[in-house]
Amino acid sequence: MSQPSEDYVKEFNADRITEPARSALIIVDMQYATGHRTGALAQRMAAEGNTITDWRFDRIDALVIPNTQRLIKAMRVVGGKVIYVTIGAALSDCSDAPVHMRAFFQSVGNYEGQRAHQIINELAPEPGDPIVRKTSIGAFASTGLDHLLRSLDREHLFLTGVSTNMCVETTAREAADRGYAVTLVEDACATTHKELHEGTMRNFARFFGKVRSTEDVIDLLS
Repeated sequence: MSQPSEDYVKEFNADRITEPARSALIIVDMQYATGHRTGALAQRMAAEGNTITDWRFDRIDALVIPNTQRLIKAMRVVGGKVIYVTIGAALSDCSDAPVHMRAFFQSVGNYEGQRAHQIINELAPEPGDPIVRKTSIGAFASTGLDHLLRSLDREHLFLTGVSTNMCVETTAREAADRGYAVTLVEDACATTHKELHEGTMRNFARFFGKVRSTEDVIDLLS
């Protein structure tokens, strides 16, 4: 992918995309490990009597899941690609993960073959949807995502998922630095604290890309 042309930049900033089939919806880490109220992180917090993740899971239920479902449908209608990014280890001792991630993966049982590693049923992939497993916070650092996107000739990326200020943001920044036109879908992302979510959106919109609502993205693709 070459550097964006002036027309490409204008299109990214406009109200319509002329080639929506060159878009991709990237759904980040919507797994039972940390992306569902019945999952490992939620169960651990409940057992500890800890309410710190309440805002996160309320938002996932009310916004992230239904809005991502709408975005999946809209992306498929225009011929765009739906790509799932997951996080977790391949090995049960998590030794294939970076040192700073191993303890967390182990604490929620996030490795291949475990329920925590599975994508939630509400957003289950369809046959042919790429699933890219990462072990790092950002997807580009530990996967072939860049190669996949370039092979599929995708230039407009729309990111949803968890956590806003961690895996979603890092992946979005990495994508922007590689020349993709990146949009964070504000009402389809969640994290533990409202202020972290809002801070990410403000910062990302300054230099990295666009922040749009689900409704705005659907209009943009239409």
